[in-house]
Amino acid sequence: MIVEDFNNEATGMATVNFSVPDDVRDEFNRAFKGENKSAIIARLMQRAVAEVRLQKQREDIFRQVTAERPRRPTATNAEIVAARRQGRP
Repeated sequence: MIVEDFNNEATGMATVNFSVPDDVRDEFNRAFKGENKSAIIARLMQRAVAEVRLQKQREDIFRQVTAERPRRPTATNAEIVAARRQGRP
């Protein structure tokens, strides 16, 4: 994929050129016939970026929770059952 930013600086737009298999291109063109394909591709790219950010955030949170696991207090099953019963009428 080649991402080029030329002649579009004033509009905040970039030209992106990439190759896809012919069957994917043809199916995309059929699915989005008559629609602004540049806008669709831009939305798909935005969604992909958001998904990557979310996945990174999830991984960071998992690492943080995992790192703090040894410092968390532990309880036996009997202690957990007793604590649950104390809070119930």
